Amino acid sequence: MSEFQGIYAHLAELRSRFTKILIAAGIIIVFILTFRAEQIVLNGMTLYYPIPDPLHNIAAQITNHMKTTLVPADVELIQTAPGQAFYAQVYIAALAGIVASMPIIVRELTSFIKPALSESEVNAVRSIALPAIALFVGGLIFSYVVVIPFMLNFLYQYGESAGLVTFLNVVDFVTFVLQFLLAFGIAFQLPLIMYAATVSGLTDVKFWRRNVRYAIVALVVIGAAVTPDGSGVTMWFIAGPMIGLYVVGMIILERREHKIQRLKSQSEPTRD
Repeated sequence: MSEFQGIYAHLAELRSRFTKILIAAGIIIVFILTFRAEQIVLNGMTLYYPIPDPLHNIAAQITNHMKTTLVPADVELIQTAPGQAFYAQVYIAALAGIVASMPIIVRELTSFIKPALSESEVNAVRSIALPAIALFVGGLIFSYVVVIPFMLNFLYQYGESAGLVTFLNVVDFVTFVLQFLLAFGIAFQLPLIMYAATVSGLTDVKFWRRNVRYAIVALVVIGAAVTPDGSGVTMWFIAGPMIGLYVVGMIILERREHKIQRLKSQSEPTRD
């Protein structure tokens, strides 16, 4: 009976923590769908403040910015059914809610798994919490600025070369963009996953260099699976950064290991 009570207590705690996450993300989503960011210039600085405007909300402003910065010049962004623009704005608000809630998500999940971790594992999780958020945002920025514009231009050049007028459905466009934003946000966690696995004792530093060939093959396969076309070119915009992140993580861990060994050798008493 006590075992079932323990399981029920864990499930109740998990539900409570997920409820907190959903409430935090929900508040942000509703805010983005309800308010518009109004611009004001004070002392040469551009600032923004929210005003209620559900029709021209922040999600609509983000959609318009994505259209301006990401959609190729000869491609028309359209909606082909009622409500598609609204659904696209909901998707954007949901991603923004997840990103803005990352500190709360990390805190709640870390607190939930903390009792099941050893002291070294807890320290590893704590040490990567803030870098995980920073790398997630870095992955979003890298994807938005570098990868997505190239991929859209590359893929739609086929229509331009054939003399076709290309129309892009707004839901398909937003889904495509959010897919890659999330993929890169998660992919940029690779060095931290390597770091946490090593520091917690699940593996050692030599493991990553010993299996680098298998890791490259796996990352290339992931890039090919995520990429929507079969050209074999765009997949490297996914696999390439992930391979680079793997190498960076491996180098950081090896330098950390060398530093620890050097400090140990310096702290050992010398023998006459």
